[in-house]
Amino acid sequence: MAAEAVVTVRLVRSFEHRNFKPVVFHRVRLDQTVQDFIQLVRDDIATRQGLPPPFKKYAYDTMKIIHQAHGAKSNELVMSLDEDEKLILQDDQTLATAGVANETEVAFFKKDDYRLYKANPKTAW
Repeated sequence: MAAEAVVTVRLVRSFEHRNFKPVVFHRVRLDQTVQDFIQLVRDDIATRQGLPPPFKKYAYDTMKIIHQAHGAKSNELVMSLDEDEKLILQDDQTLATAGVANETEVAFFKKDDYRLYKANPKTAW
């Protein structure tokens, strides 16, 4: 039987406004590809109760590990801007190979938004 995990997905709508919503997924198969998990998350949030419409319809396309159980959290408010090569999940990897384990928290965001924010990491109120 495939390993399963609880994974928290932080839907990042805006980096500079710190606009995000955490969504918890139970019984996530770690042997599925990142691409399959992204599709599962997109399908789920499109119909999830209690999630504001802007979060449901946003063009998320990239996942990055924010935090793993029993690890240190970054002091960034939305997510760390470091170690992209290591922490951004590649579509063809399995979740387990990409480093996702039980109680991992990943950010789900639009790569273009992230690039713009990373180039000029200012927050707005």
